[in-house]
Amino acid sequence: MKKDFLCVRDFTQEEIMGTFDLAIKMKADREAFSTGLKGKTLALIFEKPSLRTRTSFDVGIQQLGGYSLYLSPNEISLGKRESVHDVAKNLERMVQGIMIRTFAHKIVEDMAKYAKIPIVNGLTDYSHPCQAMADFMTIYEVKGSFKGLKLCYVGDGNNVAHSLMHAGAKLGVDVTIACPKGFEPNLIAYQDAVEDAKATGAKIEVVHDAKAGAKNADAVYTDVWASMGQETETEIRKKIFAPFQVNDELMACAKKDAIFMHCLPAHRGDEVTDSVIDSPNSVVFQESENRLHVQKAIIYQLMKNVK
Repeated sequence: MKKDFLCVRDFTQEEIMGTFDLAIKMKADREAFSTGLKGKTLALIFEKPSLRTRTSFDVGIQQLGGYSLYLSPNEISLGKRESVHDVAKNLERMVQGIMIRTFAHKIVEDMAKYAKIPIVNGLTDYSHPCQAMADFMTIYEVKGSFKGLKLCYVGDGNNVAHSLMHAGAKLGVDVTIACPKGFEPNLIAYQDAVEDAKATGAKIEVVHDAKAGAKNADAVYTDVWASMGQETETEIRKKIFAPFQVNDELMACAKKDAIFMHCLPAHRGDEVTDSVIDSPNSVVFQESENRLHVQKAIIYQLMKNVK
């Protein structure tokens, strides 16, 4: 594995599958890896609030025998109180890895550029690679294989949509982004996914009809309509995204055994109905749990040889 984990498309299909295999082993036998990162410390830099990201990395490093160090926005204030360069150069002398959850993607890229130790992208406005890894690990567990599968993401073409496209392209899974006009994924993110998909035969597409996008899907995925930083747009977005709600009618367009996925937190009654998220086909809490296991596999591979 490379020094850092910034974007899913930085890795080969073999590396991604190797991480899944390791994560599944860790999930099955926690004690077998309980000293894997003994004595090592992971700094957790949060510029955005979190439940799953903080809990999964905090618990994950401890289950591997290491320690976590939580650094809040007030303590760091990246680029204001102290430059990214100086934060990176300070921390590399005291800890063995850094997880950062922030706004601009360039911040994690710069952190990786300046720090000699591994950097893990816990979320940026551009991508959410750890989430996509947990998502596709979950699909792999449920479906047993990626061959011939289609995932339909319904909603805003945001950071989650970008990482799902990148992961699908690498793993040979068709990914359809169904979104309102004007809310398409970043063009570069889309083009990168289309380029990567040439090697695996995956189909990456963007449509503006939710039902058409969900047709014959093996997994239907959604996210909140207004992400962090977009709170002022909430009411406007509710009107625009109303036809893209994942409800029983939309799920009926997918395959009968299609699973429902969500990165959480969910705004029930907006992007998804209770009847869908609480249905037997919903795997949202399995996804959430798999954040812990797949991230343990990621940090173990990155940090195990760091002094």
